[in-house]
Amino acid sequence: MKIAVSGSTGLIGTALIKNLKSQGHDIVRIARPGGSYPPGEEVMLMDHKTRSIDQKKLDECDIVIHLAGAGIADKRWTDDYKSEILLSRVESTKFLSEALAVSTTPPKLFICASAIGYYGNADADVTFDENSSAGRGFLADVCHQWEAATQTASERGIRVVNLRISAVLSRKGGAIAKMWMPFIMGVGGKLGDGKQMFSWIALDEIPRIIDYIIENELLMGPVNATAPNPVSNAEFTKVFGSVIKRPTIFPVPAFGARLLFGEMADAMLLSGSRVVPKKLLDAGYTFKYGELGPALKASL
Repeated sequence: MKIAVSGSTGLIGTALIKNLKSQGHDIVRIARPGGSYPPGEEVMLMDHKTRSIDQKKLDECDIVIHLAGAGIADKRWTDDYKSEILLSRVESTKFLSEALAVSTTPPKLFICASAIGYYGNADADVTFDENSSAGRGFLADVCHQWEAATQTASERGIRVVNLRISAVLSRKGGAIAKMWMPFIMGVGGKLGDGKQMFSWIALDEIPRIIDYIIENELLMGPVNATAPNPVSNAEFTKVFGSVIKRPTIFPVPAFGARLLFGEMADAMLLSGSRVVPKKLLDAGYTFKYGELGPALKASL
């Protein structure tokens, strides 16, 4: 098939394209004008700010996968950066959905990234699945608007999947890359009281999940891309230290996390949620990395 991918040079996009190419699919990279991409690759230019896209190339695609957006944890959350996080997702998704809706030959599937931030944060005894309501807070609001922006494509009759991705385990980026240095130096530890839940997914699991979604036409709407066994922050810290063979006896107090990361600390580090992949499990998907220890070993 011909598959268009935005955010193709990011952490998930790079792993996804490698997997899709290995299966013989033709890849079209959706890129901003002036953006960088590997030479020799087919590119579809899109700019939601000027509302421009190569509609002819879009019409030729069987599947569109939208992963682009400003990094949630790339910068401190100033008002300006929070606005960038929101608009980079909502406006690009809305524009792309509208372009798909007017396509003469619309794709059979539109997969749009979202995040488990949709559910907000809760105590460890609360479990969220795809039937749970949206939570409260900045990230929940971003995810709610992000997913709503795909409505135009859905109304056109395109199968839409909102892939709610949890924290991704990889040395190449995400949470692991940020905590690698203090942990490898032996000064890592739990955050706050360590009771907050940590829902996670191995990077290599995500392309397998997307393959499964492509093959299973009954999967649509929100789909949680998260391993079936979330853990507490304290448990994650213990397993992580065991895998890299380093002590984890230096906890980061809550005030220290807030000093370093501001509002982001309370939203992402000192709180969390127990999220399970009900739709995938009900559909018969078998996780390759369902347990944290083996997933961390593979990811590192």
